[in-house]
Amino acid sequence: MSVESLFPRLEALLHKVQKPIQYVGGELNSTVKDWDETTVRWALMYPDAYEVGLPNQGVQILYEILNELPETLAERTYSVWPDLEALMRSEGVPQFTVDAHRPVRAFDVFGLSFSTELGYTNMLTALDLAGIPLEAADRGDDDPIVLAGGHAAFNPEPVADFLDAAVLGDGEQIAIAITEVIREWKAEGSPGGRDELLMRLAESGGVYVPKFYDVDYHADGRIQRVAPNRSGVPWRVHKHTVMDLDEWPYPKKPLVPLAETVHERFSVEIFRGCTRGCRFCQAGMITRPVRERSITTIGDMVEAGVKASGFNEVGLLSLSSADHSEIGEVAKGLADRYEGTSTSLSLPSTRVDAFNIDLANEFSRNGRRSGLTFAPEGGSERMRKVINKMVTEEDLIRTVTTAYTQGWRQVKLYFMCGLPTEEDADVLGIADLAKKVIKAGREATGSRDVRCTVSIGGFVPKPHTPFQWAGQADHETVDRRLRALKDALRNDKQYGRAIGLRYHDGKPSIVEGLLSRGDRRVGKVIRAVWEGGGRFDGWSEHFSYQRWMDGAAEAGIDVDWYTTREREENEVLPWDHLDAGLDREWLWQDWQDAVNDVEVEDCRWTPCYDCGVCPTMGTEIQIGPTGKKLLPLTVV
Repeated sequence: MSVESLFPRLEALLHKVQKPIQYVGGELNSTVKDWDETTVRWALMYPDAYEVGLPNQGVQILYEILNELPETLAERTYSVWPDLEALMRSEGVPQFTVDAHRPVRAFDVFGLSFSTELGYTNMLTALDLAGIPLEAADRGDDDPIVLAGGHAAFNPEPVADFLDAAVLGDGEQIAIAITEVIREWKAEGSPGGRDELLMRLAESGGVYVPKFYDVDYHADGRIQRVAPNRSGVPWRVHKHTVMDLDEWPYPKKPLVPLAETVHERFSVEIFRGCTRGCRFCQAGMITRPVRERSITTIGDMVEAGVKASGFNEVGLLSLSSADHSEIGEVAKGLADRYEGTSTSLSLPSTRVDAFNIDLANEFSRNGRRSGLTFAPEGGSERMRKVINKMVTEEDLIRTVTTAYTQGWRQVKLYFMCGLPTEEDADVLGIADLAKKVIKAGREATGSRDVRCTVSIGGFVPKPHTPFQWAGQADHETVDRRLRALKDALRNDKQYGRAIGLRYHDGKPSIVEGLLSRGDRRVGKVIRAVWEGGGRFDGWSEHFSYQRWMDGAAEAGIDVDWYTTREREENEVLPWDHLDAGLDREWLWQDWQDAVNDVEVEDCRWTPCYDCGVCPTMGTEIQIGPTGKKLLPLTVV
């Protein structure tokens, strides 16, 4: 039975809101399929505004893969701004997709991709606007399966009450498998209703269904155990890993936004995973092992994506793109191929010790020399040993000086504040490092026209990392250290004016810390915050620290217990039953190594050091070189 478009009702409201174009759909390469000719229907959401959500690679990939399947339909929905939310509530217009403006509640699956925990309140807004009960226990057979994925889904416990299911890891293959389970279940007449469908998904071991697990607690609040509450449900749920990225060259036809977005380029993921071993980096830990795309597949994807989209910038993405075993050949091949055209190349993530000027020159051959960004992360040599970011001061000065002498005038350095074992002197070391960068740049170029921007984020301990046991620095300490750093830069007459400083205060990091390492009891806080008006918590102008503290007090939750408290080795952590492949003993030993300033090598180029991923997951590191070259598309 067809589902009616909500657009006539929505259109009547759009003249009253800001940026109405973000709600109208119709982007180049978007897909609208006939509802009646499909049997399994997905509504995909990145729980943020259109301008942030549309460029998201994960959603775009799943959108394209699902729509390629016969009898399967996928549409997109994004968070609506508060002005439209108010109008939708007053006029009774439910949460809608931007493709065909169908009501989200009509779909079989409502899939949300969480790259950050600060999107949780936006999920509740979308559920409520859609008419889907907030609590999974209150949903009936007519409600969609609410499914979470993305990096934040590796600990979905804080939102377990609101989710029907969660998926860990790569989504390409499991999305197809879930579609097949739903198709078979519907073809059989939907036996056993919603509960039976969730059971079929859980039995595979690849989908986590929170309602099938009970959590018991000790008297002091720590978790005693997490156990299945029915037979057939596995004790541990494992992540998914795509092992041949060349077989999944998505997106082939990237969405071209109608409204301005945060990234307006065609992005190609040149490899997935990272084994550098940065101890703070959840993304690097949970996406192991490294799997490279071949140089020829990268070239084919760039050619097809540029042709299909018209974008004039191509970003080569990964957690550390310059680490691709053939990055030099990739850069030269693409620069040769597109020289003399309007197409430029960018390398958004670059490590100091993987960067070289030949590489940078290939990426700026078309004359575009925007600033270079490097991430030393720690302000002192000791801190960089603690976090296993093996970058020396000499490495940084040499790299930045080379960039300045080759024509770059703006360099951005990214650091974190509040790292484990950090002291005041480590943060003040950021100022010393920035001054040395400017001094070296001036000496090398003979010019005072060099600048450095220091950008600082608050450190948040994340699940499935060696720092998952660490106590988080309180926001007062972080703010005090940042004020001292600001004064050290501002009071320096010689170099201070050439150094910009950008930072966030420590309060949002505390809330993120509560959500990232929280258990199911934190769900009451999220709901209280949402009911108190919490929306778009990742945006500084909408974030309210007091609202979160009030919500925690209302729910009887001690925020410090979840954030600044250090965990013991044998404490059961909320996510221990969710398997990212990492050996728990290895993570603990790496935490001990961090405290003792011991560095660990990258296993891409050294013998295995037993993190556990490859034997546990049945995977292996996949890197080149392949020895192949990219040929020009035409003679230029």
